[in-house]
Amino acid sequence: MTPRTQKVALLVVAALVAAGGVYAWRTTNLSAPLSVGDSPPRLSATAGDGTVHTLAELEGRPVVVFFYPRDETPGCTAEVCAFRDVWDRFERAGVAVLGVSTGSVEGKRAFATKHELPFPLLADSDLTWAKAFGVRVVLDVPERVTFLLDRQGKVAKVYPKVDPGVHAEQVLADAAALPP
Repeated sequence: MTPRTQKVALLVVAALVAAGGVYAWRTTNLSAPLSVGDSPPRLSATAGDGTVHTLAELEGRPVVVFFYPRDETPGCTAEVCAFRDVWDRFERAGVAVLGVSTGSVEGKRAFATKHELPFPLLADSDLTWAKAFGVRVVLDVPERVTFLLDRQGKVAKVYPKVDPGVHAEQVLADAAALPP
């Protein structure tokens, strides 16, 4: 390694260490993630279409609450489109779907309109939902995690690491297997 290459490598390492410090400082484990059997608090949020949605209004049916990092990123687009593509099956099964992420109501509206999403995307700009579910947040971006709530509003399953392109099928199968 030449002296110039060594200097560049040291600068890169120093920058990564510095960024890691900022990363660690801005990483928030807001609370322990909800576990199977837990009940999230009564929450409400505004969707892209301006409608206010609450968890209470959905009790009596299974509910999928999926947290995604950002609108219009490749993984998030794949995830919302995967839910959209099997939406008719979620409807037939009586399963509600709520996508949740930071950002504005207007941003959710644009994202949902562009991808023709039939389910609400909720704006969690103050991280109320992320905090309530114990979703890890890094630099104000929620981690990708999904919660399946049973008909009584309790967590039936948590999906901490998901493949955004095929995740919807797995959640649908698990929701269909819930007891009536």
